[in-house]
Parts: sequence; structure tokens; C-alpha cells
Amino acid sequence: MILYHIILLAIIQGLTEFLPVSSSGHLGLFHCFTDHCDHWDNQNLIMDIAVHVGTLLSVLLYFWRDVVRMFLGVKDIGTGNIKSNNAKLTLYVLISSIPVIIIGFILNMFEPDWLKTLYVIAWATIIFGVILWWADKKSPTTREIKDLTLKDAVVIGCAQTLALIPGTSRSGITMTAARFLGFSRTESAHYSMLLAMIAISGAGALIGLSLIKSGDITLGMDVLIAITLSFISGWVSIVIMMKFLQNATFTVFAVYRVLLGTALLGLLYSGVIG
Repeated sequence: MILYHIILLAIIQGLTEFLPVSSSGHLGLFHCFTDHCDHWDNQNLIMDIAVHVGTLLSVLLYFWRDVVRMFLGVKDIGTGNIKSNNAKLTLYVLISSIPVIIIGFILNMFEPDWLKTLYVIAWATIIFGVILWWADKKSPTTREIKDLTLKDAVVIGCAQTLALIPGTSRSGITMTAARFLGFSRTESAHYSMLLAMIAISGAGALIGLSLIKSGDITLGMDVLIAITLSFISGWVSIVIMMKFLQNATFTVFAVYRVLLGTALLGLLYSGVIG
């Protein structure tokens, strides 16, 4: 992959992974505008995995205290102390992650082609952007992560399965569900990012296997660059969003999604891209 493609890919992934604007949708558009719309070769797939690993490292570092809490939670669960706050947080994050793992596994077996089209990305970007705006506008902002219940974890987890539709946004749909349940904007984003740790972690094993099989030193250097840049841009994205949501709403993200989706539909239906 060309160096400037790697740089753009890493920055796009890092900036959009944690924002409610669909990183997969932006990555799909990136590949289309770099002549890989109909197929992603092994090198492109490895680069996608690499930038996901970079963003995983950024969220692990930013929320390191929560990572420690969840490790302590695993210890508590192992000793039977499942009622501790750390154990509850760990269990809720795992429970919220189960639905998307199951549905994702099923979809991976069938690999429906219609899910990968730009039309799906465009419409999902618009529709779920409007839903995000509605949830943010109509819901209270009083609850915190410490108020999370088993029901909340299940609801948010089920909502996360919709992120398997390109353009939906994993962070966007989980934040939307959390807002509908009354969690504050910052707490909604916080829990969404904790779920991201599980959602992205599987990429680590895949990239390791891919690099071992490739035996390509150049590819290894490309991967290192992609991981580093996506880590930096991911960190910046998290810092900016968490500060932004302290005094703002999700409206700007919803408007961006509607404008992006509308522009994409215009390009598609006019035949500029296909």
C-alpha cells in the first residue's frame, strides 16, 4: 500500500473509531476512493486490522483505570465476589459484548454482499444519525456508569449488533442506546469506549497471524506506521470528544452524518461513484 494511503487510513480510523460517525463507513469510502471499492486484498485487510489495533491501544491507555478495575473484577469473579463494583462492571461489559459476537459470527459465515454496498453505508449513516439526535434530544442525562444494571447491559449489547451494518457506527449506536436509557452524554461515551476494548481486541490476534503468514518485512514496517498513527489520532479523538461532550450535545455529529450520507447518496445516484 502506498505510504500516503497508509497515513490517511490510520488518521481516518483513529479519528472516527470513537466518534459516533462510523469508522467502518469512512474506511469503506476510503477504499472506494483509492480504487479498492469492490475488493480488499490481503494487504488492505491487514492495514485495516493494524489501524484497529492502534485505536485499541489508545482507548486502553486513556481508560487505564477502568482496565485495572476490570482486571480486579475478573479476580473478584474468580473468588465468587460477583457483587463488587469491579465485578459488576466487568460482567456488564462482557454481557454487552456477547450479542455482537454471536451475530457477527453468523454474518461472517454467510457474508451477505448487500451489507457492503455504499448505498447501505449512506442510508445507515443518515438514519442512525437522526436516531442519535432524537435520543440525545428527548432523553434525560442523569445516570452514570455506576447506575448500570443487567437490563441496561443487555439493551446496549443488543443495540450494538446493529453496528454490523456498515455506516451505523458501533460507538454511535451504543451511545444512542445509552442516551435512550438516560445516561449522560459523557457516561454514554465512556461506556461505549469500554465496549470498544472488547470489539476491537479480536483484531490483535488476526494481525499477528497475518503478519506471520506474510513474512513481508516491508508490510511489517507499514503495519507499525499504521498502528502508531492510528494510536495517536485515536488518543486525540478521545480527548477532544470527552471534553466536548461535557458542555455540548451530539447534534453536531448527527448533522455531520446526515450531510455525509446525503452527499454520498447524491454521488451514487448521479453515477459519479458506484
